[in-house]
Amino acid sequence: MIGLAKSAEWLREARIGAKLMTFGVCYATWIVLSGRFDAFHLMLGVVSSAIVSMTSSELLFPDVKYANLPRMVLRFFLYIPWLLYQVFLANLHLLYLTFHPRMKEQIDPQIVTFQSRLEGDMALLIFANSITLTPGTVTIYVSVLKKFTVHAIDDPSARALPGRMEEKIEHIFA
Repeated sequence: MIGLAKSAEWLREARIGAKLMTFGVCYATWIVLSGRFDAFHLMLGVVSSAIVSMTSSELLFPDVKYANLPRMVLRFFLYIPWLLYQVFLANLHLLYLTFHPRMKEQIDPQIVTFQSRLEGDMALLIFANSITLTPGTVTIYVSVLKKFTVHAIDDPSARALPGRMEEKIEHIFA
């Protein structure tokens, strides 16, 4: 009976953590997108974020197994600067391709398929969106069996898949 009570307590704590994290994400998004910092709009953001987090935290954090949710969020926020740097590098690569005198020889569009080792829907979602955010690659399809289909603009972009990005995302959820 004590084990069951501990399980229920852990489940409640995980759900509260998921609701708090959902509230934080919603409120941060509200502040960034609203651009208004008066008391009325900030309070409206608190109320709206609270309603959303109470009713739909399971959408953002579907598994209660994330007892280490704060560590995962921290790792995700540390992943964002790395991703932005990769987007910058990919933009430089596309700039090079665009202004290359023999551009038509450099561009070699191709469809790449690979199997991901990531676990969980959120990890797959972040990976697919990260690939698409990086210029020169677009995620076309992700199967339920974790098979990715990606369009790459040239051979170097195709060879980089799945690469370091998958490792970084795997580290977020470790």
